[in-house]
Amino acid sequence: MAVDTSAPSLTVKRLSPSEWSALATGAQVPLGGLVYGVQGGTQAHADEPDAVQATVLSPAGPMVDAWCSAGPLVSGRCGGVRWRHNSHWLYGAIELDEAVEHEGLAELARRVYGDVFTTLEQTGFAHPLRLWNYLPGINADEGGMERYRQFNSGRQVAFLDAGRSAFEGAPAACAIGTRTGPFCVRFLAGRVPVVPIENPRQVPAYHYPADYGPRSPTFSRAALFDAGAGRLALLISGTASIVGHESLHPGDVVAQTRETVANLQEVIAAAHARGTARFDLSALECTVYVRHAEHAPQIRAVLEAAVGAHAPAVQTAVYLEADVCRADLLVEIEAHAFAPGRVLD
Repeated sequence: MAVDTSAPSLTVKRLSPSEWSALATGAQVPLGGLVYGVQGGTQAHADEPDAVQATVLSPAGPMVDAWCSAGPLVSGRCGGVRWRHNSHWLYGAIELDEAVEHEGLAELARRVYGDVFTTLEQTGFAHPLRLWNYLPGINADEGGMERYRQFNSGRQVAFLDAGRSAFEGAPAACAIGTRTGPFCVRFLAGRVPVVPIENPRQVPAYHYPADYGPRSPTFSRAALFDAGAGRLALLISGTASIVGHESLHPGDVVAQTRETVANLQEVIAAAHARGTARFDLSALECTVYVRHAEHAPQIRAVLEAAVGAHAPAVQTAVYLEADVCRADLLVEIEAHAFAPGRVLD
């Protein structure tokens, strides 16, 4: 597949909240962003990043992932979705306060994702690249079913309602449990198709057996795509200590982190088989979700042992206190990287 060098490039910049406002005057301006470690409500206006309701555990304090591209930008709304895009890339966000809604989480997820897909249809951005889902009380039992399983049910039905693949070809994603705040979905989309990447050590999430709920999770392990300027982007979904479809090393955060690192390496290797770009574990920009705050130093020590204490994957990582999609998992890592190359035909 040829690289489209004429498209405006997509980049992500990890910076402090105070640096966010300076982006508006640069050649690349923020489509949107996720701010980690700044508590508060939802985004007040289009020029602010969306707060992730989780306590930051990193020594550097609050950080922002700013997803940027060349202007001019257009902003608008579709249903509950706020969106902003240029000619090639779109960032969108939607949230619902469950305290004022009178539907179960499955139906809310179906409604939220219905708005997401309507937004993509109306704006012409056909290809979702990456989704972030933030669910308060993700592991809580509600009406006899775990909330994460309810979310999966509603999400998959919304994919099917929209005529989109809920199985092979699903976008990269994570689902993270927050301790407070609304049910939120943030997403990136583009005009270029993605190459879905799976991990050969794991059963694809969309093929999990019924033990994990009436409907399986809808995501691929990573997305690989042309990000412009002769580069490929690799967006890695939330990755944890799962081999096959089973959680490994219950109660052992060190062993779980090592297994997670092994899975990240396998995803990178799978991406190398689909494109000419070469990614490296040590250069990933990681967001690390930690169920118990006291485990953060142990997790960092495992990453340091794997790639070196001075590697970008260690130095730039953001650690957040948050719950993981399975109650027996103690850590989850999502990541992104860009490298020169093209997708193989």
